[in-house]
Amino acid sequence: MAFTGNYSCNTLRSGLINGSFNFSSNTFYLALYTNAATLDETTTAYTTTGEASGGNYAAGGQVVTATVGTETTSAGSIVFINFSSPVWTGVITARGALIYKAGDNGAICVLDFANDKTSANTFTVTMPANTSTSALIRLV
Repeated sequence: MAFTGNYSCNTLRSGLINGSFNFSSNTFYLALYTNAATLDETTTAYTTTGEASGGNYAAGGQVVTATVGTETTSAGSIVFINFSSPVWTGVITARGALIYKAGDNGAICVLDFANDKTSANTFTVTMPANTSTSALIRLV
């Protein structure tokens, strides 16, 4: 099985330290993948291997907008990052997704849909609420 869970990629962690990711100004994409793809925390960049197709989906996926928030709690400050929810039309089957940065294609995170998802008319990847307790990426 190619997908084994949701992961923040090692390139995200190193990129946060070396400054190669700027969630306020970089452009990010979300690409869809079938179960033929092999994606996990060691994924370093966007790849076409195992990428989904169909409907109006185009290789490389779709631009997603990053939103950065902060919240101070009794436990300390939390920075959280979420992305817009991309939508495609037509028949598309995908098992998961990769969010990556345009330019160097640096991998941010792998999303495992738990099983194949197939659309008849509209394929939407719904992101969690952009809050300190549910955003896709949370730094405490």
